Amino acid sequence: MNDSPTLTPLQMLQANSLPSLVQAEIEQMILRSELAVGARVNESDLATRFGTSRGPVREALRALEECGLVRSEKNRGVFVREISLAEADEIYDLREALDEMIGRRLALQITAPQLKALNVLLDEMDDAMAGKDIKRYHGLNLEFHDALVDFVGNSRLSETYRRLTKELLLFRLRALEEGGGFAVSNAEHKTIIKAIASRDADKAGRVLRAHAADSRARMHKAADKAFMGSASK
Repeated sequence: MNDSPTLTPLQMLQANSLPSLVQAEIEQMILRSELAVGARVNESDLATRFGTSRGPVREALRALEECGLVRSEKNRGVFVREISLAEADEIYDLREALDEMIGRRLALQITAPQLKALNVLLDEMDDAMAGKDIKRYHGLNLEFHDALVDFVGNSRLSETYRRLTKELLLFRLRALEEGGGFAVSNAEHKTIIKAIASRDADKAGRVLRAHAADSRARMHKAADKAFMGSASK
């Protein structure tokens, strides 16, 4: 006879979602530079911070390693990872192709409620820009692109797209801060929505691909700026 206590549906939900919640918070810590690139991630400290055992933290870190945000070194621990510019370019090659496909698909199938949801996000991003709140804007920007891929309705596409773009998190933030993206990014988003709403698949695909290409150019601009700054020291 099994004397193990039976978990209620709520307890099962909490147990299953806790690593995901911890993962999301660690992602934000990396984004906010609370966990710097190259820094060792201390499981015990994070468990204490989140009020959990080390198990959910360990699961979250495994998921983050699969996403490319951290790396594990045998007998040394887990460290915040930064991909190289060359790796980022390879990801952008794929992102441009996927964004074009997303634009084409959405132009053919977008619904009125979905367009409304996207425009609500644009309004929130305008508000973040007006307040010069780049961290809030960055989060909304990620939410906007997640919504685009989710509205296509292809779970494999969503999974692949998210996995690729998570590796670009820090590059995308720097492109907004130092590559000039904060000033023009939302104007590009509005052009995207207009193209999708026009129901012209070719146009929507071109516009979304161009947005990804412009994002790549801003990444390079920010990288060049950082290199020049370090060279002048």
